[in-house]
Amino acid sequence: MSDVPASTFTPAPMDSSKRTWLIASSCAGAAGAAALATPFVTSFAPSERAKAAGAAVEVDIASLKPGEKLTVEWRGKPVWIMRRTPEQMATLKGLDGQLADPNSERTAFPTPDYARNEARARQEHPELLVVVGICTHLGCSPVDKFQTGAQPSLPDDWKGGFFCPCHGSTFDLAGRVFKNKPAPDNLEVPPYAYLSDARLLIGEDKKQG
Repeated sequence: MSDVPASTFTPAPMDSSKRTWLIASSCAGAAGAAALATPFVTSFAPSERAKAAGAAVEVDIASLKPGEKLTVEWRGKPVWIMRRTPEQMATLKGLDGQLADPNSERTAFPTPDYARNEARARQEHPELLVVVGICTHLGCSPVDKFQTGAQPSLPDDWKGGFFCPCHGSTFDLAGRVFKNKPAPDNLEVPPYAYLSDARLLIGEDKKQG
């Protein structure tokens, strides 16, 4: 048995990306089974070396159906890609008065110019939402709340969106945060571009070549 006191051992520091995933996982667990009801689509993931280097991630979105959302990893963060239905797109209208930053003008998480619109999306595919799935309050992971209407912790006129179970922040289906919530900013829109109608590049704004 070692004679070295236990107090002399120093724990190894935790990798920041792992810390983000641990926080996100713990918050998502607090939401219970509700998150499991949402359609989920898997996607190709880059190599560990590429992810560590912050390389752009190419995603096949050909099979992503209206109303479905998939999650990929980019720079150690979960990125949501959601193909919104026409009905979901219609809910974005008329919400400006309820939102903290309806036009994505705040600069803590700058929104690319091409996504500074009601849908927060490129005009080629306005129905496709691409956002980092991390709450801008303390780094928790919001859960899907696509069902409309009154629900626990949500307003009676809820039109669908995302809910952070850790501290109660709510976001619409464009990732815009509602007023008087702990989260100070909208969900981050990462740089992205379409290589084709079926291929999406996350991490770069322009096609290469």
